Amino acid sequence: MGSIAAEKTVKGWAAHDASGVLSPYTYQLRETGPEDVLIRVLYCGICHTDIHQTKNHLGMSNYPMVPGHEVVGEVVELGPSVSKHRVGDKVGVGIIVGCCRSCSPCKSNIEQYCNKRIWTYNDVYTDGQPTQGGFASHMIVDQKFVVKIPEGLAPEQAAPLLCAGVTVYSPLAHFGLKEPGLRGGVLGLGGVGHMGVKIAKAMGHHVTVISSSGKKKAEAMDHLGADSYLISSNEADMSTAVDSLDYIIDTIPVHHPLEPYLPLLKVNGKLILMGVINQPLQFLTPMVMLGRKTITGTFIGSMDETQEMLEFCAEKGLTSTIEIVKMDYVNEAIERLERNDVRYRFVVDVAASNL
Repeated sequence: MGSIAAEKTVKGWAAHDASGVLSPYTYQLRETGPEDVLIRVLYCGICHTDIHQTKNHLGMSNYPMVPGHEVVGEVVELGPSVSKHRVGDKVGVGIIVGCCRSCSPCKSNIEQYCNKRIWTYNDVYTDGQPTQGGFASHMIVDQKFVVKIPEGLAPEQAAPLLCAGVTVYSPLAHFGLKEPGLRGGVLGLGGVGHMGVKIAKAMGHHVTVISSSGKKKAEAMDHLGADSYLISSNEADMSTAVDSLDYIIDTIPVHHPLEPYLPLLKVNGKLILMGVINQPLQFLTPMVMLGRKTITGTFIGSMDETQEMLEFCAEKGLTSTIEIVKMDYVNEAIERLERNDVRYRFVVDVAASNL
């Protein structure tokens, strides 16, 4: 590998318009700095947010766009002031790569809530250059936003943890919901939801999966280890579960009613929203008031929480359930993800793909 200065040209796959179709794209890396890490990308997970961004569902997309924010790679070169990482380290990059470092969230080490956060892709870095994600051969990232992959955690397994895993772990940690014996619900059994079941079970919780049909019951209970399964359209089953849950992790990324699920919460229970939805949600206020319940949401996790979550998963032997694909299959994988035809996360083997 040559010097950082020689590693300017990068090959990746980019969306060029709101069709969201990805195709090969060659571009230049941004200028490197003293605290930057040059990473050779090994694997990158496919998140539902990648669909929102590449297809301009949120009306803020800029093209060409190289998606991918569940990135695992190998450090190949370091800026002179980098102290956290070494050449050869297996590392991960999540959904943000920059922050202002001076606001209250940044000073509190919850930089994901910085109003000047810089997204891993579809954003502009401090030098004015567009950020591009992990569907590419290399990335350059400030060391603050690079985490170490623990020994014993396979890199392809770690990729979805950098978004789906920490998205679940962060609210459980923040709201004091890590102690064993709690009763939790997981609404939606996709990429985030299946990690919700695994992480909550590893914390010693009784976990109920809530779904619109019974087609995932065997998967939820036999494979993921859920303790019970509720079909939201079955009024009798839902009524028996009233006042039974300390929290519900709501991972559904499309518009849906909240009223069926609020009665399931105990007094002081929390409904934690995690899906990115571009339509207003509705609920009747007495359903919250009469149980002092909370409807809240959290956004990914801090860098500290991300590292903590990775160590937790390594310690507990937790892995994500993935399907590995090559880059030339990525458009089909995205179409399948839109149909929920994946168990439970696609991971692109970037290093083995012909970019």
